Amino acid sequence: MPVSPRKLNTFLLFKLPAAYFCGVRTKSLSDTTCVVSVKHRWINQNPFRSMFWAVQGMAAELTTGALVMSKIRESGKNISMLVANNNASFSKKATGRITFTCSEGTKIEEAIHKAIETGEGQTVWLHANGINAEGIEVSKFNFEWTLKVKS
Repeated sequence: MPVSPRKLNTFLLFKLPAAYFCGVRTKSLSDTTCVVSVKHRWINQNPFRSMFWAVQGMAAELTTGALVMSKIRESGKNISMLVANNNASFSKKATGRITFTCSEGTKIEEAIHKAIETGEGQTVWLHANGINAEGIEVSKFNFEWTLKVKS
């Protein structure tokens, strides 16, 4: 059964309620791209009246993680996934609706294929950019995912 935006949003409610109640929602998921958005609201703001960096991080991580989960499911193998490192940069106050996009499904497929082929753990850096309603980038996130076939 494929991973879908609706299933991911339900997953958030039960497994990551902080993200769900902060308004993080998956908008679309394709073979190569995942789009997640979150709207600046009272519950997810910082004292400076913009979106708290951790809320942006939850949305950004979901874009990359949803793609990884989807590709693992497609592989049919039992593969563990874990964020080993991450970093971020912020260039503008995050207000209004912020949309995060990761378009690196192909990189994930290659890493999973290599993990299955070699039996060794693999790492892949995935990027998610946060864009506001005016089309201006407000933040960039990078996540290093580790993938390992379970025996």
